[in-house]
Amino acid sequence: MNTILEVRGVSKRFGGLVAVSDVSFSIAEGEILGLIGPNGAGKTTLFNVVNGVYKADQGTITFAGKDITRCSPDQVVHFGLARTHQIVKPLNGLTVLDNVTVGACFGREYLDMAAARKVASEVLQQVGLERTDMMARSLTIAGKKRLEIARALAAKPKLLLLDEVLAGLNPTEVAAMIELVRKIRDRGISVLMIEHLMQAIMSLSDRIVVLNLGRKLAEGRPDEVVHNSDVVECYLGFPDIVDKLTRTD
Repeated sequence: MNTILEVRGVSKRFGGLVAVSDVSFSIAEGEILGLIGPNGAGKTTLFNVVNGVYKADQGTITFAGKDITRCSPDQVVHFGLARTHQIVKPLNGLTVLDNVTVGACFGREYLDMAAARKVASEVLQQVGLERTDMMARSLTIAGKKRLEIARALAAKPKLLLLDEVLAGLNPTEVAAMIELVRKIRDRGISVLMIEHLMQAIMSLSDRIVVLNLGRKLAEGRPDEVVHNSDVVECYLGFPDIVDKLTRTD
């Protein structure tokens, strides 16, 4: 498979704090890559560097064959890289449809308003939000997370960055969201996702990258990572949790 994203030796500092230190990894087309680690490990900072919110102090980021290391977020999304946020931020004064139309207007393709609304309607059907005339503020947490994903998908990304889309959901909502992420990948969109819900990220991911204190601690298939002694010690906490994470019943 072709590589769609390559991160090489990326570091980001805030004054004397090194938030991300010499991190390297790649994502193949059609792959789901999980990004895990303790709170404060640098996961969201790394997301922000990849999509241009922060500029890397060192290293390079190549996306779909383009060097995007110094690109702005609007340039990055135009190339085909979109993201969600850990704290959902809908435009509360607009309808569900209008929220997603905004995403379509500022995506990979330049669309007029009619075309953007058509894309938004199609994407909302894909994510299971049928009440397009609802005000965004009226949605549940699960609905707002689906809206956030829809707004990103309306940009027609090649790679989607998901930041804790399962956080705050009940088990039924988690199962539905997992199925949605799989459907997104099945449509040919690669996925990089941060998640703390371990059983979910282990079942979803083709590979896992583990960060700790800004550095890459481990990388590999879920079954390899969950048995890594360093990962167990710094993040999973207890060796017997491995049985729970790898159990399929």
